[in-house]
Amino acid sequence: MTAAAATSVLLAVGIGAAPPGTAVTAEAVIPGDGLALTPPMGFNNWNSTHCRAEFNEAMVKGIADIFVERGLKDAGYQYVNLDDCWALPQRGPDGNLVPDLVRFPNGIKAVADYVHSKGLKFGIYTSAGTKTCNDNGFPGALGFEQKDADLFASYGVDYLKYDNCNNQGVDAKLRYTTMRDALRRTGRPIVYSLCEWGENKPWEWGKDVGHLWRTTGDISDSWNSMLGIAKTNWALADYAGPGHWNDPDMLEVGNGGMTDTEYRSHFNLWAIMAAPLLIGSDLRKVTPETFEILGNREVIAVDQDPLGVQGKPIRSANGVHVFVKPLKNGDKAVLLFNETEKTERVTTTATEIGLPQATGYKVRDLWAYTDRHTAGTIATTLPPHGSAMFRVNADRGWAKYPPAVDTGAALQTVYPGASPLVEPGQNATVTTTATNNGRVPAVTVKSALSGPAGWEVLPESPSDKIMLRPGESLSTKWTVKVPADAKPGTYVLAVRTTYRPDADTRFDFEVRVPPPAPAANAYVSDMAWLSSTNGWGPVERDTSNGESGERDGNPITINGTTYAKGIGAHAPSNVEFYVGGRCTSLTADVGVDDEEGNDGSVGFEVWANGAKVADSGVMTNAMPAKPITANITGAMVVRLVVNDGGDGITSDHGDWAGLRVTCS
Repeated sequence: MTAAAATSVLLAVGIGAAPPGTAVTAEAVIPGDGLALTPPMGFNNWNSTHCRAEFNEAMVKGIADIFVERGLKDAGYQYVNLDDCWALPQRGPDGNLVPDLVRFPNGIKAVADYVHSKGLKFGIYTSAGTKTCNDNGFPGALGFEQKDADLFASYGVDYLKYDNCNNQGVDAKLRYTTMRDALRRTGRPIVYSLCEWGENKPWEWGKDVGHLWRTTGDISDSWNSMLGIAKTNWALADYAGPGHWNDPDMLEVGNGGMTDTEYRSHFNLWAIMAAPLLIGSDLRKVTPETFEILGNREVIAVDQDPLGVQGKPIRSANGVHVFVKPLKNGDKAVLLFNETEKTERVTTTATEIGLPQATGYKVRDLWAYTDRHTAGTIATTLPPHGSAMFRVNADRGWAKYPPAVDTGAALQTVYPGASPLVEPGQNATVTTTATNNGRVPAVTVKSALSGPAGWEVLPESPSDKIMLRPGESLSTKWTVKVPADAKPGTYVLAVRTTYRPDADTRFDFEVRVPPPAPAANAYVSDMAWLSSTNGWGPVERDTSNGESGERDGNPITINGTTYAKGIGAHAPSNVEFYVGGRCTSLTADVGVDDEEGNDGSVGFEVWANGAKVADSGVMTNAMPAKPITANITGAMVVRLVVNDGGDGITSDHGDWAGLRVTCS
């Protein structure tokens, strides 16, 4: 392709246009081509559909329509990308990949044309191996790089996700560079995503090969998976920048495995880390809250800031983190993040985040959409797994904004760090706190606590103050009377602090009415649980862990012995359940499930009222099941933990076989 032709292609798709007078050659298309100067934003179907029949032409077109209709395109989302399973299992007589015409009856180019007609861009998938990653083994691109690159260019592809399965041991850099060169020769500008899983440290060499590279294995729709991936990715901040991004995998927001609080933290973490924002949920089915999270333009602006710096933690201790990301206009984006299981007040200062000394600072809350001023302290109270994001700058006009008052609440629990449980017909004690972080007093301050309909809330100490001076707090103790007929479930208590001039701050926190405690001996797999988290897929009842959807596991089998009852987990895993002081002991046979062959090592722990009462030590697949007994006398809450055995996550399927509690 001539330089003029390459230039016309760039201009035709509206990206990567060179400055006037600059010659554009095919060799300039990847990398250093003006593509992905901010992290790519769009959609990929894999997290919501995998290879199921619902992945088809109608879905892809529907996503493109929703991007336009729901404002996601205007918010910055561009790419509508296909993942694995779009092709037939065999190449055609000409050696080309053949679209699955059951899924895509009009072919791939027609889908790409439809996406382009919406002003969006189109992406596709293949693997740097002989086959793709799906169990059915669709054809990969190893040895067919140029043929496949030419085919993709003819479809009008704007983005290629290049996976890592069935690579036959060929050097990773060679495999990915070969496809890079093939894409160059097409002359078409194609964002190139190296889905290499971080196995060969692509952050060290990927800048000269593609536009983004996976830093981790695949994400799953669970808190533990998301958090573990985020921690790996945030340690690599220095490798990211315009045109070359660390990729911690696609978003799970809206897929249902986490709470909205956890999804907001997921989205905040990806944004502060300047990660690609590729929606992984089926937007035809998600909740309004999902659209609210994915469509937050102020958080998106942090991710898309043209300075292109990946934010990173400047302080992390005991599960509480302070992230900072410098922005092009001189602001600092600040993320306060609480990964723990209890409510935490998290603080930082203008000095700590690197702002110059000033009399006052403007603080913009990117979720409350409010502007406040602070004398230097940036603080918020966060629920378990919660986060808050701010833009902060030294502002000479700080006095025109109300003082920043942060509000929080804490429930008196059975033990420090316990789940916030309240029992029907009982009283609970809640303490609310409002703190003035501003330079001037907050005036006519009043805190109010409200509960669900039928719950009575009474103040036991003063809840208002004429003036709250800088640095001063108003603490109020409340009695919350829980109705005797309150059903098991999660309820919200809301704290609102109002103050002049015309300002308020709010903190919502959840309390839980637990299911009834067992009245007799019971298998834990038959009980209602308070919570469960898992490394891959859901924790399973009476089967092993299948790593994907519910009930996709096999019979629990440890060292040749099969069990009818139990729990199938994958490290890291936590299961918490309520026993209400009625039970005395817990017993199980624990071990690594046989389905993992010779892989996997895990440890099993039992915690009662926040204290560890049993520990299996490290278990491997070669070991028979180990009996474990725990004294849980008097405990209100029991937690089951499966850890990775200290050697990382490697097929760590941990079974609690025959797990039961003795109660009366």
